[in-house]
Amino acid sequence: MTDADTPTVSVLIVDDHPVVRDGLRGMFEAAPGFRVLGEAANGVEALERAAALDPDVVLMDLRMPGGSGVDAIRELARRGARAEVLVLTTYDTDSDTLPAIEAGATGYLLKDAPREELFAAVRAAAEGRTVLSPAVASRLVSAVRAPAEPLSAPLSAREREVLALVARGTSNREIARELFISEATVKTHLTHLYAKLGVRDRAAAVAVAYERGILGRPGAG
Repeated sequence: MTDADTPTVSVLIVDDHPVVRDGLRGMFEAAPGFRVLGEAANGVEALERAAALDPDVVLMDLRMPGGSGVDAIRELARRGARAEVLVLTTYDTDSDTLPAIEAGATGYLLKDAPREELFAAVRAAAEGRTVLSPAVASRLVSAVRAPAEPLSAPLSAREREVLALVARGTSNREIARELFISEATVKTHLTHLYAKLGVRDRAAAVAVAYERGILGRPGAG
């Protein structure tokens, strides 16, 4: 696929530091395949701008005076906003990471991520795929794993297929197409998976599956 064929991803930048917003805007405007629709300085403003601009991806900082990123993520999810939220922050502590993921963030990157990694993450988020920095993924595994507790029930063969595709970053629509089932059936399988693994979202399901050996480690073999 050429650059001309690549869909343009529209972005809303949310950060309380003007210098950071300017830097991110410059990066994305200089790269093919992106369009910056606007900026916001806090979570409250982010909600207003997201409603007005309808971006594909909201690039969200977390700790901001005047309205936190987590509160904004939670409210976007409550409103059923089309935008996916990719957290971009300096902080990778459990008190930041887990609430953001639980609130509905599609991904979580740190501000020291390389430029190309950030671009790839925004494209992935626009497609609804989960993106976690290695440090955040490690913390998420530590937080959600429960090695002493067995699964509430074994995973079926089809649930394992769905889980493997989720781990590859495949969207519900793509899973449905690949397995020749409906998106509603995919969601049902995911609901059963979450219950059996004791988790509440895709990222945690993948983390627990790797930790328990249900999925092979990335890059293994």
